[in-house]
Parts: sequence; structure tokens; C-alpha cells
Amino acid sequence: MKARVFQEVVLLSYTQTYPYFFRISSGDELCRSESSLPLCTNASLTDRQCRFPPPFYISGLTSEKDKVAVLSQETNTNQLLTDESLINSILPKELLLRIFSYLDVVSLCRSALVSKYWEILALDGSNWQRVDLFEFQTDVCDSVVHNLAKRCGGFLKKLSLHGCQGIDDTAMRNFAKWCNNIEELDLTNCKKITDSMCVDLGQHCRRLQRLELDSCIQITDASLEAISRGCPSLEYIDVSWSGITDTGLDHMCRGCPRLKAIVAKGCHLISNDGLRSVGQHCSQLRHLNLKNCFKLSQTKHFDDDGIRGITRGCHALEFLCVSGCLHLSDSILLALSLGCPKLRTLEVAGCSQLRDIGFQALAKNCHELRRMDLEECVLITDTTLQHLARGCPLLERLSLSHCELVTDAGIEHIAQGECSSEHLAVLELDGCPLISDAALNCLAACRTLQRIELYDSQLVTKGGIRKLEKQLPNIKVHAYFTPSSNTPSMADAAQQPEQGLCCCIQ
Repeated sequence: MKARVFQEVVLLSYTQTYPYFFRISSGDELCRSESSLPLCTNASLTDRQCRFPPPFYISGLTSEKDKVAVLSQETNTNQLLTDESLINSILPKELLLRIFSYLDVVSLCRSALVSKYWEILALDGSNWQRVDLFEFQTDVCDSVVHNLAKRCGGFLKKLSLHGCQGIDDTAMRNFAKWCNNIEELDLTNCKKITDSMCVDLGQHCRRLQRLELDSCIQITDASLEAISRGCPSLEYIDVSWSGITDTGLDHMCRGCPRLKAIVAKGCHLISNDGLRSVGQHCSQLRHLNLKNCFKLSQTKHFDDDGIRGITRGCHALEFLCVSGCLHLSDSILLALSLGCPKLRTLEVAGCSQLRDIGFQALAKNCHELRRMDLEECVLITDTTLQHLARGCPLLERLSLSHCELVTDAGIEHIAQGECSSEHLAVLELDGCPLISDAALNCLAACRTLQRIELYDSQLVTKGGIRKLEKQLPNIKVHAYFTPSSNTPSMADAAQQPEQGLCCCIQ
């Protein structure tokens, strides 16, 4: 939205002990941007200097040139004191509030100390719609959240208490009552939070859209049941490393039909039943992270059947992570190929039973794949890379670390594919014992390649890396060569190529 504003805004720094100033002059219409500060529409003020007591910070005006020259030493101090309240009397309250809305939390608190009027402006709830207290996590206690909720009330829409481990249910109870318009709440690593807090959220915060409870170890199925009853607009939830089971997952999927993202890393009690519920009730799901969702034992907690249930109902799925789920087989790749053609990111690191035939089926239909993590998929060969090069022209990042059957020929397939010349930016080849300098020669055709990992790829030499860096000057090659344990003679050393363990050259 355009507004007729003053053309020039400059902060004037008198000394470190004097206030900041800005100069105002009439001008043309300016469009709002993140780095500009919208000012008042009264163009009658020309070349007036108004004092801003310190510290007052406006993002985007940080260089000395923007601060302009220091005020003349002949400036009458009494006149400056007379003009101290000029900004308050000239600019309407609505415009002052708009200016204050561009300040961060620290600047708002400091501005509140200037005067009674500025305290009213700085602490107005409209300036506190989005608050991130991550930087102050060690100092945040229940009283801080209580006062914040009381001051912001229904204005607050986004709050991050990431890492504030001193917060408990008592503080959040009043927060849920007073800030009932909250849309995004991040309680990651708030370990004192229990199911009681989620019950309060379910009772009062019906507009909640995003809830992050990562590492809140006391959260159980009761939390998801309460959220499902009271937060029908929920679109994103993170319950990683919590105690939820299939029952809680089922409640959430039934009560929150708009869910687009579920993050449940390390929830080892989830099984096939929970995943089938996701497939049945979350048709809009786009992001699913189930990394390490099993107990590290011999018992299977979910296998291909659960993933197949997801592919039957979540056709809009774009991101899937099942890394560390050791019991998955090629049938999930076939199911993804048939049910999730919009898939963009697939992470299957550690799924050691996946083979070439599965990735052949995946590449046949999932042409929008951009990122793939195939680390420790030890059964795949160059055939997989051949199919990916043909069927995934948008591939940007590919991890083949510890895929010990991949050879130079497979990398050549990738280098000759459509993705290599336009999209491929990151290639990870850590611990690939059959990769040599010949693979690096092929990669010279990948003009968009920005980073390559070669840790522990023992056939790669320093000479091969130097040659690649000359052909792709902007590439970052992570490699390090340790000295050989057996010291060769001078004659042998002259005949042998430089090679060893790779880890950090650039």
C-alpha cells in the first residue's frame, strides 16, 4: 500500500552520549519495503529536526553515511530540548505506532523508558504481534510470559519460546486465555511443558495453525487429543522425541483435517496403524518426517504397509523422510511412484534394503524430485544413478555417501543427465571406495555444482581435486588427505599418485 511520505529519513549521531536525530523533508510517494521506514503523510514539515532519545534503532539505516553529518556544534541545546516533544505533537498516534511496529523487542523495551507517552506507544499490543524470545531463553521465566501475555492480549499472533526451559504450564495457562488469537507457537525444548498446557490451548486457541513441541518429553497422546478437539485450523505440528503413540496420532488426524505438515522424529511408539490414519484423514499433507520412528531393537514397529497407506491418501506429499527405518523395502518406492508424483524431497538414509529396482520405479513417475538422501543405501549401484539421471531432471542435491557399490560410471550418468547442467548444486560422495579422479573429470560439466563431499573416498587424489577446482572455480570441495601409515622410499613416492583419506580442502 502506497502512502505519501517524507523523502529523506536520516539518523544523526551527535556523540555516543547524545540522542539520535532524523531529518524530514517533503518528497514523493514511496513504496513500503523491509528496509525502508514509512513516515507521516504531512508534507508541510520541511527540514525540521526532531530528537529521538537513545537508543533508537531503525533497520536498514546502519552505515555512517546514512546517519549523516553530526549536528553543528553551534546548535543551541535549549532549542533541541524545546523540540524534544515535536515528534509527539506533529505526528499522529497512528503513525507513531506504525513507526514503532518496525522495532525489535529490545528497541521497543528501550523506547519505553524514554517517556510516559513513548511507554504507551512502545508497549501497545499492536507492536507485539510477533515475538521471538530465543535470544533471551536463559532469562525467560513464568513472570515474563505472564506479563507479555497480559500486555499483548489478542494482538499476539506468533510467539517463539524456543529453548526457554524455565517455562512451565502455569505461565502458559494465562497465556492461552489472554492470547487466544495466537496462530504460531514454538515451544521447542521447553521440557517442563506437559499435557495440561495443550489442554489449555485446545480450550482457548482455536486459530492455532502451527505448533512446535520438539523435545517436549512430557507430551503424550492426551495433548494431541486436546489439540484435535479445539484447534481445527492446525496445519503444522512437530511432536518429535515425545511420547505419542498411534492413538494420539489418530486423534490429531481426525480432528485437524487441514494438516499439511507432521514432524514426528524419534517417536518410536508409532506403528503402521498410526500411519494408516494419516493416509486416511490428511489428504492435504505435504510434509512428513518420520526419521528414526522405531525402537532400536529387533521388533518391527512399522514396515512398508504403513508407508503404503500414506501414499494411498496423501497424493500432494512433497517431502518424506524415513531415514533410519531399517525394515523398509522397495515396495515403498513403488507406492510413492504411483501415489505421490509431486514428491520433491526423499530422505531414506540408512534404509539398507532398498535396491535399484525400487529407484527405477520412483524415477519413472516422480519427475519433480529435487533432493535425495540415499546415504548408506548399500545395495544400490550405478543402475540407480542411470535412472535418476533420466527421470529426475530437477535434481539439486544428491547424497550417495557410503553407497559402496557406486562407481565412476554412475557419476558419469549423473553428469550427463539434464539436472547436471542446470540444477545440481550439492553432491555427497563420502566413503565411496570406488570413486576416483575419473568421476571428478565427468563432474566438470556440472556448471551449477557448488559443493562436493569426498570424505574417506580413498581413490581421489589432490591432483584430481585441483583440476576440478580450476574447471569450476566457485566449487567448494571438502576433502583432507592424511599421511600414509607406511612411509615409502623416495623412488616409490615419485612413482605413486597422491592419495589418501579425504576431509577438508577448499
